[in-house]
Amino acid sequence: MACADGVARLNVSVAYSPRAGEVDEVNLTLERGATVADALRASGLQARYPDAALEALPVGVWGAFCQRDDPLRDRDRVELYRPLRVDPKEARRRRQRAQVETRLKARR
Repeated sequence: MACADGVARLNVSVAYSPRAGEVDEVNLTLERGATVADALRASGLQARYPDAALEALPVGVWGAFCQRDDPLRDRDRVELYRPLRVDPKEARRRRQRAQVETRLKARR
């Protein structure tokens, strides 16, 4: 995308989930050639979450891990990945157990 000044721009978004069920997504317009690190800096997420060590979290674009010095393309979505609290397989097992227990209680 080119602006009136002739400089090519990228429209990207940066997403971070500080806790389950909550996503903070920032839409940005950056100059062509911007990197993942540039988008993270411009997003202002570190200022909004000063206690989170965002610089240490893994990053990705559209669900694929990448490096912070990787260049961005127009309409990319940069994502910060926080550590999982529970293994997804274990979480599914817990939900399944709870559903079975609920059904058994309903039969009594």
